[in-house]
Amino acid sequence: MNEESLSQLYLKDTAFQNLMQRRIFNVLLVASPYDAFMMEEDGRVEEQLYFEYVALNLSSPPRVTRVSRPCEAEELLATKNFDLIIMMPGIDLSETFEGAKNLKAINPDIPIVVLTPFSKEVSRRLSNEDFAGVDYVFSWLGNVDLLLAIIKLLEDKMNADNDINEVGVQMILLVEDSVRFYSSVLPTLYKFLLKQSLIFSTEALNEHEQMLRMRGRPKVMLARDYEEAVELYERYGKHMLGVISDVSFRMGGEKDSHAGLKLAAYLRGRDPYLPIIIESSEEDNRKRVKEFGCQFIDKNSKKFPVDLGSAIMRDFGFGDFIIRDPETGEEILRIHDLKDLQHHIFDIPAKSLFYHASYNDISRWLYSRALFPIAEVIKGHRFKSIEEAPAVRQLFFDLIVKYRKMKNRGVVAIFRKDRFDHYSNFARIGQGSLGGKGRGLAFIDSIIKKNPVCDNFEGVTLTIPRTVVICTDIFDEFMESNNLYPIALSDRPDEEILKAFLSGRLPERLIEDFFALFEVVDKPLAIRSSSLLEDSHYQPFAGIYSTYMIPHVSDRYEMLAMLSDAIKGVYASVFYADSKAYMAATQNVIDQEKMAVIIQEVVGRSVGDYYFPSFSGVGRSLNYYPINDEVPEDGVVETAVGLGKYIVDGGLSLRFSPRHPDKVLQTSELSLALRDTQTRFYALDMREQMISDFKVDDGFNIARLRIQDVAKSGALRYMVSTYDPYDQVIRDCDEGDGRRVVTFANVLQHRVYPLAVLTDFMLSKGSEEMGRPVEIEFAGVIDVNDTSKGMLYWLQIRPIVERKEIVDESILGLPDSSLLLRSNAALGHGTIENVSAIVYVKPQGFNSANNSLIAREIEKINRNFTERNEGYVLIGPGRWGSSDTALGIPVKWPHISSARLIVESSLSNYRIEPSQGTHFFQNLTSFGVGYFTINPSSNDGFYDVDYLDSLPAEYDSRFVRIVRFDTPLAIGINGRKGQGVVVRPDAGIQNDMTN
Repeated sequence: MNEESLSQLYLKDTAFQNLMQRRIFNVLLVASPYDAFMMEEDGRVEEQLYFEYVALNLSSPPRVTRVSRPCEAEELLATKNFDLIIMMPGIDLSETFEGAKNLKAINPDIPIVVLTPFSKEVSRRLSNEDFAGVDYVFSWLGNVDLLLAIIKLLEDKMNADNDINEVGVQMILLVEDSVRFYSSVLPTLYKFLLKQSLIFSTEALNEHEQMLRMRGRPKVMLARDYEEAVELYERYGKHMLGVISDVSFRMGGEKDSHAGLKLAAYLRGRDPYLPIIIESSEEDNRKRVKEFGCQFIDKNSKKFPVDLGSAIMRDFGFGDFIIRDPETGEEILRIHDLKDLQHHIFDIPAKSLFYHASYNDISRWLYSRALFPIAEVIKGHRFKSIEEAPAVRQLFFDLIVKYRKMKNRGVVAIFRKDRFDHYSNFARIGQGSLGGKGRGLAFIDSIIKKNPVCDNFEGVTLTIPRTVVICTDIFDEFMESNNLYPIALSDRPDEEILKAFLSGRLPERLIEDFFALFEVVDKPLAIRSSSLLEDSHYQPFAGIYSTYMIPHVSDRYEMLAMLSDAIKGVYASVFYADSKAYMAATQNVIDQEKMAVIIQEVVGRSVGDYYFPSFSGVGRSLNYYPINDEVPEDGVVETAVGLGKYIVDGGLSLRFSPRHPDKVLQTSELSLALRDTQTRFYALDMREQMISDFKVDDGFNIARLRIQDVAKSGALRYMVSTYDPYDQVIRDCDEGDGRRVVTFANVLQHRVYPLAVLTDFMLSKGSEEMGRPVEIEFAGVIDVNDTSKGMLYWLQIRPIVERKEIVDESILGLPDSSLLLRSNAALGHGTIENVSAIVYVKPQGFNSANNSLIAREIEKINRNFTERNEGYVLIGPGRWGSSDTALGIPVKWPHISSARLIVESSLSNYRIEPSQGTHFFQNLTSFGVGYFTINPSSNDGFYDVDYLDSLPAEYDSRFVRIVRFDTPLAIGINGRKGQGVVVRPDAGIQNDMTN
């Protein structure tokens, strides 16, 4: 059975939350004060039920309201709703049954149960009563377990059609007409089932799932004669786990001393493998029962409940699954749980596998554990001969693997060191918040779970990396136990803060969890921040805190030391100067920030001493830079070879629209491809000398490699093309002597890997599920072979907050004589208000060698604006935020956080391709900051620097000048058209815009 067939067969999980929708919450007890007192044993029925529910981990125990007589019940029913009426007859039995008829006439949908003490005299009197208004009669033996059994029996009946026939929940049929006997058996049966379900529910990944799984326990249906039993089998027989039946009960309206045997014969004819337990008080029936291949239990046995429990455990699939030799009956192997079955499936002898599969033993065992999807497939598979055993073993193994992967999807499991394995996907340590990125990853995982196509998307699996989140309560504990707040909140240098954090101790209990993690994840680990404020809907802290990467080494104590230091380093980054500046800019309070930490396997593979993904990238569902046939709603993707830090740092990435992958601007001309494509990339340096002391710079062990050098190894195949200088062409292969050019041509044009459709899927589904435009991060491994094309890992999703303000189109059409700035490549949307200052880098005598000095000066200027809570327009040459000083001024976002409009303006002697604000995109969109690209020398936009130079300066240094106006500037951006303007104050427009 191939991969696609497996996916289609059962990758639809059981919606346990949709089971048991109809519940009994309010019970009306009609009993005399004496009967009620005797029933409660001087206590409260409600309390006893509550404690019974708690002991069995059941939710929503019912509330009990008591009245003395049926007439009082009628009055109460007129004003209040009840789900069940329990009536205890007094001396006058007839009053109770007449009252039941009246109550049933008023409320025909409410089940009515009569609860009566057992005696021969009561039984005689009952035989003369009219049962028309009563659903069930039970014999009260003073055991509160009976009340629980009554409630569960009725709930099972109410939910049977949906839960059994629609979902596949299993059913146990009890056939018994003795009131005294089924009143005794039902509590025993339910107590057994609920305890078994509680044991099996521990396979759930968290407490919420554990509670929901309890709803998948087998249901019990009670039949009191032959016809009722047949009717229940006809309705629910496809999902019957087993039958427990008396021998003597009514058939055709008459008592038949062999009705149970006739029922067994009928059921055996319909399902030869259905487990049947026959209980009888007549020992003579034992032989006849055995002839049917059924289990016999003596009703008169003093250990009847024990015998019944043992028979159910053995025949109905509860307990361990015992693999037996079909010839001798000898036990060969004992399977405890699904994981155990996966590990031992290939150890089961062929004859035993054939035997157990033929009798549906495997599917029955799975059904009893509420593993419906996988049980359904195994039950439906016809194992025709013993020669098929190898194929069947493989099928069952593949089913279990796929099921376990599916169960781990979209669920934030509690990390348990004894259960975290290769199929675990997402787990948390601690009880606090997951933080912004953690929530984003959990959300992504839920999207993937709802779309089975992600398992095989044109040969690629879309997933998230294996992830463990250390929740925010661990951060609180670490901070308090090490007394770190005094130094953290001080103005000490970042290096001192990091040193103090590294000397702190994490909770000791984490050590064993980390060792369990190392056993499963054999790849390098990324330790990423996930603060409460990060990636929130309206103030995302994108890229503010540290992300460390550590290699995988064989010494687990060395791994432990590196992981611990990396976690402490991420914690420390909350309190670095840049973070505090950002907090001030966003008007957040630093000591309200809480940090969760994501520990995640790094996507990629080793190439020599380095480790990196084939590619990484970011995508946005709104594209304000459409070209050719693109529209903004088509989205935009930027991708690059190696680690995604390269894109964050402003390196050259390849930009494409996922719906127009054939039209890549950067590779449309030879000169552009040679000039505007990636020549270097980032990789994790795995050499030992690179993994020593942790530094404030989280990139201390990240290597910057040349594309040309690594391409020779073949590791960049399909992503690079080769430039042939003789023929002046770029060939879409990685062979030859020429320069390697990162074009992704084989991926985007020749479709060897479906990156375009996958990114379009992520952006479309992400926007649809989030209900707003989104930004995503991803990384992938290309590994084209016969069975797959590789993997794509969806790393993050966060909302883009799109400004809705309407722009006054009239100002966009003003002549240049009325403008300070015009851009035809404007990022952002709306009107920027309350800005009256312009900070600009002097173009005269500009030299890129001074860019680092300029960055420090602008940081100081920005700090002054931040302190005054004031915005400004920032203008300068080259790329703002590039880590390469040759390309632009290397500021970080906190250094320019008060800028409301940022402008890249090229000079005649300094032309750098525009970055389009990629480094700050999330912050730009979230805060409504505009980003203009202007190239006056090629008539692409307009910048009146002469006008600014003619005005008096508020600040004037060697590199930077500040000009302030008396009234706010009129600034408008139409992001859909990519147009933006800043109007000159003397044009007379600003008052209209800002009033």
